[in-house]
Amino acid sequence: MVKLIHTLADHDDDVNCCAFSSSLLATCSLDKTIRLYSLSDFTEVPYSPLKFHTYAVHCCCFSPSGHILASCSTDGTTVLWDAQNGQILAVMEQPSGSPVRVCRFSPDSTCLVSGASDGTVVLWNTQSYKLHRCASVKDGSLVACAFSPPGNLFVTGSSCGDLTVWDDKMRCLHNEKAHDLGITCCDFSSQPVPGGEEGLQFFQLASCGQDCQIKIWVISFIHILGFELKYKSTLTGHCAPVLACAFSHDGQMLVSGSVDKSVIVYDTNTENILHTLTQHTRYVTTCAFAPNILLLATGSMDKTVKIWQFEKETLCQAKIPDQPKQFTENWSEGDVSNWLCAEGLEDLVDIFKMNNIDGRELLNLTKESLADDLKIESLGLRSKVLRKIEELRTKVKTLSSEIPDEFICPITRELMKDPVIASDGYSYEKEAMENWISKKKRTSPMTNLVLSSMILTPNRTLKMAINRWLSETHQK
Repeated sequence: MVKLIHTLADHDDDVNCCAFSSSLLATCSLDKTIRLYSLSDFTEVPYSPLKFHTYAVHCCCFSPSGHILASCSTDGTTVLWDAQNGQILAVMEQPSGSPVRVCRFSPDSTCLVSGASDGTVVLWNTQSYKLHRCASVKDGSLVACAFSPPGNLFVTGSSCGDLTVWDDKMRCLHNEKAHDLGITCCDFSSQPVPGGEEGLQFFQLASCGQDCQIKIWVISFIHILGFELKYKSTLTGHCAPVLACAFSHDGQMLVSGSVDKSVIVYDTNTENILHTLTQHTRYVTTCAFAPNILLLATGSMDKTVKIWQFEKETLCQAKIPDQPKQFTENWSEGDVSNWLCAEGLEDLVDIFKMNNIDGRELLNLTKESLADDLKIESLGLRSKVLRKIEELRTKVKTLSSEIPDEFICPITRELMKDPVIASDGYSYEKEAMENWISKKKRTSPMTNLVLSSMILTPNRTLKMAINRWLSETHQK
């Protein structure tokens, strides 16, 4: 159970970010101010609002101790404040003067990262308030950042959709294309994933973007050899770009806010939806959990910050969400787990997870594979699973027959997920067209003429139209 306990409406413009310490809530806005509230009664502290920035304040965050507050702005500065009295400790100017979009403290509070619209990322020494190291990404604005819990590396996200992993010496260790329409936020779970091997630590990383998706990644830290980043799953529920995501401090919940005006709270163990909150009247731009109590803050372009309180039984009362707003063949392993629970087959969740059964694999299961590969001994249980799968297959066929022709890839004859425009003027599924170009002597699949260019341009208008159709189809 979660209930709305406070609505803060002191900002004069869009709320861009909110952050908790153990005793305070900080919020910042397009109105150029940062406001601080006491967690005891949510009254504004006497020295609030904090005023220095000359343009919009994009981000604010507390140091792990809660003693220092950082804020960054379109004015090209990152400001450190004494959280106890509101005094300015330092004003740090981005070397390029570019608008600063995000800032984050390292877990030991010795460093602060600031990322800017021109792609520059700066590592500041928080003791000397001086620039320690500086680097940049190739394309796009830096709009997201998160430190790993051990503090030995951090991740940035760009408006071009790249997740970039950096070490504490600002060396670029890895680059991953995560969200093709741009990343909006990312966050690490502070709690390691249980069951790691000796000498190995696993942590979950969440990222969200303009593609309406939340992706879960697992980063493994090998003490001597380094790290490994692996994609784990995609969480469903939003039908518009997702602007914010954050883990609870115990790692049991993940919250997200979206252009669809909703806030969704997920159980990170089952990836089920626990709650969908719809009280904001405009885009939800930020969300944050308190560190020591079950409180959630969400901020919006409706100029308000809403405070939500959870009951301790929240995770025990997880509801099974509606079936994902996408075709079964595109379900993640988590979506399959949700479906099993909804159909009264929750005893099979672990078996399906162990065998990495996603939507495509689910539709291809047979009575032989259920018995021989999944080792389901009960004939009655196997029969029930097959009946439910056959119902899904029927739904897939029905939906497939209703797909508008312009949404179907001419090569695969399937609904496009990542449409691109080729030089022949036709739209294709990206992966299918790339394979076609490499194997079919670079001719047009539609006209059989030689393509004048090999450049494939993302068809974002078509992709949004497909997503809208999917959303409307599953609401009927």
